[in-house]
Amino acid sequence: MELTFAVLIGFLLDWVFGDPSWLWHPICAIGKLISRTEKILRCILPKTKGGERFGGILLWVIVCGISFGIPLMLLLLLRRVNFWLSFAAETIMCYQILARKCLADAGTQVQQALSKSLDEGRKAVGMYVGRDTSELDETGVIKATVETIAENASDGVIAPMCFLLIGGAPLGFLYKAVNTLDSMVGYHNEKYEYFGRFSAKMDDAFNFIPARLSAVCMIAGAGLLRYDSANALRVFRRDRNRHKSPNAGQTESVCAGALHVQLAGDATYFGKRVQKATLGDPDRPIVRADIGRSADLMTAAAVLALLLLSAARLLVAWPLQF
Repeated sequence: MELTFAVLIGFLLDWVFGDPSWLWHPICAIGKLISRTEKILRCILPKTKGGERFGGILLWVIVCGISFGIPLMLLLLLRRVNFWLSFAAETIMCYQILARKCLADAGTQVQQALSKSLDEGRKAVGMYVGRDTSELDETGVIKATVETIAENASDGVIAPMCFLLIGGAPLGFLYKAVNTLDSMVGYHNEKYEYFGRFSAKMDDAFNFIPARLSAVCMIAGAGLLRYDSANALRVFRRDRNRHKSPNAGQTESVCAGALHVQLAGDATYFGKRVQKATLGDPDRPIVRADIGRSADLMTAAAVLALLLLSAARLLVAWPLQF
């Protein structure tokens, strides 16, 4: 029961405070752990396809093991000292794992930057996306921002929420390690084609169910916000599997349908043009206000998912209390 309340309070803390720039964040530590472990493994393992594949598996096991083990041991230790101390620590961890406000604020920052100049908008969105942004026009900047918010509705909010409510903060941090590994090494390029393959595949596996749950909650959220939920469902059923990622297209297709805009399409990564299918229909041009609309969709989906998952956990946990 206390875990459900820790997640609920953590969600509210994130809603109000987000990620203050002055506060140390454990995800930064995971990122540093990935970088340092990668350097060590590349030094000691053979520079062959097999060596890189094995190194990628070792990297995943080491980083995920440490990310799970440290918060688990800390919470067990605090639990022996005092229940409320352990509860407070887990609540803070849940708060740090969830990123609803950070995601919404990122959209606001891009909007504000675009109001100053296109160059400022390119720089702002470049902080949040992996594609090259230097040549994007205003439409491209807006699309990249909307796509990022839609995709991260799952990766940054609902997926970690799922793992938190299953296994508490330790499993939540394990998920964040999986997600961070994919964002740092899960690329199809010369450096990471083999070394990052395992991390990319594991990220796909961990996000498979949460991405689809997120899409369903986003469709329902579109109805609550009086966006076009019927069109969101139609585009979701038609376009969700067009994306190269098995998961990103789930929520992006819903967002495109709900807002009656077209997302995705070709993009440039590391100087190389990559062909990508489009999601949704170009019923109208995408505009700056769609960044805020996508953030509202993300928030509505997150609240619905929190209520649904918390209720499910309480229904399962309640009989076990007796």
